[in-house]
Amino acid sequence: MSWMFFRDLLSGVNNYSTGIGRIWLAVVFTFRLLVYLVAAEHVWKDEQKEFECNIRQPGCENVCFDYFFPISQVRLWALQLIMVSMPSLFVVLHVAYHEEREKRHRKKLCVGLGGSLWYTYLISLIVKTGFEIAFLVLFHKLYGGFSVPHLMKCNLKPCPHTVDCFISKPTEKTTFTLFMVITSCLCIVMNCTELSFVVLKCSIKCCLQKYSKRCKSSVCECCKLKYVGCGKILQNHRSAISIPQRGETKLLCDKQEGETKATSLLSRT
Repeated sequence: MSWMFFRDLLSGVNNYSTGIGRIWLAVVFTFRLLVYLVAAEHVWKDEQKEFECNIRQPGCENVCFDYFFPISQVRLWALQLIMVSMPSLFVVLHVAYHEEREKRHRKKLCVGLGGSLWYTYLISLIVKTGFEIAFLVLFHKLYGGFSVPHLMKCNLKPCPHTVDCFISKPTEKTTFTLFMVITSCLCIVMNCTELSFVVLKCSIKCCLQKYSKRCKSSVCECCKLKYVGCGKILQNHRSAISIPQRGETKLLCDKQEGETKATSLLSRT
């Protein structure tokens, strides 16, 4: 398997991930993948041949080795790296799908971590954290801890009695095991931190959007109230102007009636 191709493929997530996500990717490929490629594979090379028991009974060493190491530790780490990185590959596929849609529509449909990509990224963080915890628990149960003992006692058949079995380079293997466990715990902490950051950022953004909508609605209501108030003032002003006009027409009518009465009296006399 080409791990460098795997690294180049996952580096496409950096354009859409947060700063913590970029640090996580650097930790995975610098402190885990490179250590696995450069040192761990050589330390665990031919581990079954270097496993020895103080008896020459045919099949005894093979049975004891299979009992103490049901899965090779270095292969379990390789499986852990693949499973932990798979959710990020789904994010890469989602990004590629968005880019294809942007090319098809000839416009920018999504900028940064938002929309459906946000949900994909959130699910990838949860799945990555779950895989990290699951592999740590599995490692602890399979090997009875995170240290490699110098001596193991085996009494399984076809061994005639309890025999002592010895593992090569136990101190070196313990050092690398603890290093991989610590980096795995560091990745869990970073995933939880990034998960909290992404959720908190989204909740703050939603609260700000709701607040801006409320402010806009209150401004619109104030404008409506002002418009209604101005309409009432104009109506009152018009009514106030129209009343004195009616009074003036009444006075004119009374004057005309008085003049007609006076002229009729003068004509009679």
